[in-house]
Amino acid sequence: MIEPWVDFAGPALAAGEPVALVSVLATEGSAPRGPGTRMAVTRAGIGGTIGGGALEHQAIDQARALLGLPAGQWRVQDYPLGPLLGQCCGGRVRLLVEHLDAAAAGWIGATGLLETHFAADGLSRALLDDRTPVAPLPARGPRPEAGERIVERLGQPLLPVHLFGAGHVGQAIARALSGLPIALAWFDSRPEMAAIPGVVVDEAAALAECAAGIPPGGVALILTHDHALDYDLTRAALASPACFVGLIGSATKRARFLARLARDGADATRLTCPIGIAGIAGKEPAVIAVAVAAQLLQLHQALV
Repeated sequence: MIEPWVDFAGPALAAGEPVALVSVLATEGSAPRGPGTRMAVTRAGIGGTIGGGALEHQAIDQARALLGLPAGQWRVQDYPLGPLLGQCCGGRVRLLVEHLDAAAAGWIGATGLLETHFAADGLSRALLDDRTPVAPLPARGPRPEAGERIVERLGQPLLPVHLFGAGHVGQAIARALSGLPIALAWFDSRPEMAAIPGVVVDEAAALAECAAGIPPGGVALILTHDHALDYDLTRAALASPACFVGLIGSATKRARFLARLARDGADATRLTCPIGIAGIAGKEPAVIAVAVAAQLLQLHQALV
């Protein structure tokens, strides 16, 4: 998943357009977004959001003021989310606002741990070994000054999801997952589905092999056009270390699959059928997709 601010800032910098970056360094109490959230700002537009209404508007104004200064200039600003901003959250946010230096922007779009060194004439950054310990940054007290450094994790971990089936429901789920912290791998066995961007088409045996190879922490969502293929994929996924195996289906399909899996000696304790969070009625593809996306977000939150 590429974050919106990256999609916005990268092309703008490549085109020689001045870009400011607003980063949430730390929060305390109730705050609209968490540390690591970023928003890119140009004179004419923005990419991404730090949330908060009045907080964001003030940050945009500060970012655009910084665009009038040489590239590399930066400020750290604290914002209590109270009456001065016309807000009642009661939290506190510490922001880093900088005029990006295009020559030192190679870290944009990277993942992992980022070390930022503060200097009077600009910021320098380096990617670190992922084993480097990361301490939470404070939302109050002395602000970072020239000569100091901070370490933060870029982005957030992605939940690996293997989606088997590119029919109406599969397409709706793929659309619903766009922009979420999910790494999607999408498969189908029908040659005509190769025309859908992102779908990998292969023979049923190859898809079953793929399902059996889902890594620990991975997810299988099985909703093909063929119940026999669904069964083969379900059995293969249950034999993998996937943390979640979801199958589309009715109560009857669930009962039949469970009985057959038991006869075949498969452990079905990780099987979820039907898929989607409970309490959402409706069989329309878009409704199912919303329920499944919410279920995956719950799973992502539990894993990270």
